[in-house]
Amino acid sequence: MAAVLPSASSAIVAVLERELGAAAIVGPGHERLDDYGRDESPLPEFFPPECAVLVETTEQAVAVLRICAERKVPVTPRGAGSGMCGGALPVAGGVVLSTERMQRIKEIDPGDLIAVVEPGVITGVLQTAVEEQGLFYPPDPASLEFCSMGGNAATNAGGPRAFKYGVTREYVLGLEVALMGGEVLRCGRRTAKGVTGYDLVAGFIGTEGTFGVITELLVKLLPKPPAAATVLGVFADVPAAGAAITMLLRGGLRPRVLELADKASIDHIRAKSRYRFPENAGAIVLIEVDGEPESMAMMMEQIGMRCDELGALDVLAATEPAERAAVWQARRLISPALKEAYRIKVNEDICVPRGKIVEMLARIDRVSAETGIATAVFGHAGDGNLHCNFLSNEDPADPAVRTKMWAAAEQVFVHTVALGGTLSGEHGIGLTKRDYVHLEQSEQLLAWQRKWKLMWDPMNLLNPGKKIPDAPSGRCSE
Repeated sequence: MAAVLPSASSAIVAVLERELGAAAIVGPGHERLDDYGRDESPLPEFFPPECAVLVETTEQAVAVLRICAERKVPVTPRGAGSGMCGGALPVAGGVVLSTERMQRIKEIDPGDLIAVVEPGVITGVLQTAVEEQGLFYPPDPASLEFCSMGGNAATNAGGPRAFKYGVTREYVLGLEVALMGGEVLRCGRRTAKGVTGYDLVAGFIGTEGTFGVITELLVKLLPKPPAAATVLGVFADVPAAGAAITMLLRGGLRPRVLELADKASIDHIRAKSRYRFPENAGAIVLIEVDGEPESMAMMMEQIGMRCDELGALDVLAATEPAERAAVWQARRLISPALKEAYRIKVNEDICVPRGKIVEMLARIDRVSAETGIATAVFGHAGDGNLHCNFLSNEDPADPAVRTKMWAAAEQVFVHTVALGGTLSGEHGIGLTKRDYVHLEQSEQLLAWQRKWKLMWDPMNLLNPGKKIPDAPSGRCSE
């Protein structure tokens, strides 16, 4: 993309203030401006914008996109800023368009099983609101207490329940999207089925704000499951846990959650967890089922007995909410415990075929041994989505350290693709994984994706530098 002239970029702040009012602008000198140059990326990344615009309506978002297009100023959409791949970092400067103030739940319809929300609605807030009416919104990313619905759609977020219920794309029926230049597009439907035209809704989901800015979502709901039960199985090692997972699924079990964690993960939570792990614990499998209350006790007993038969060192089961929360505590403690123990925690969310999980963890162990970088792996075993954490107490600002960490990550990416996997199951590609996409996708495929991007954003002003790498030098994808 051609460089933006400093005068055009600097002048944009004054223009936006005149159009939208000073209350909507976080501009030069504001104490919060630097916040919009960062996200939750694991290694320090800082790209200061000229300003951030905190829009409250679709009309305001349209005004920002129109004004910036007229002046060829890049725009970076941003939700809650909880992304871990640099997807909301303004790498080209310009304007950050934040939807954090768009937090209205416009409609919950129990009859049609839908909700209409603005993009800044916090995912956990929507879940609480619909559950109060006996309904259920299944996608449950780990950051659900602070991530937003717009960001979830932008990355096609998943979570533990994705194994049974699917990811965000399966629940977004309709979208309102503001395009670069100010055009507004409404696509999708309110009905449970519909095949008219091309599925533009699915086409926008997962594009990380590179095609348009989501200003409204219409999402599908389900009846809330009346009961749930949780079982924690402790095994001697990952191969034993992997074999148990395979046998449980072959036996017809269809849990809503099927989680796995390795020995390094367990060791970091031993002192923090209320549950006392056996000394020789080398892996845990967390299983959660839902359904009718009268079936929970029997299902829990069957899972527990099967885990015992498959070599579990210990099995912990619970049906009451407080007991289930205690079982879940062990799993939820892992990520914060790792973050507390290390200055650097690079969490890559690779995804491999379920039958390759054990081999993938063995390869991660080899990368750790060869590079001297500690790792801990946990994640969603039901769909092969593993969170591989690279850990270090070295200086995260040291370029040599950063190079070493990303070199280890690249080795894991290579192994992932070799096993038929993909670089990201739910976090997205953003900036940090953009330059590794070629490991998985051919240049031909990337060229077609660049054409698709330019169809929606001909001047390449909307979240530039994200999702896919630039064309090789000397080539043009137009």
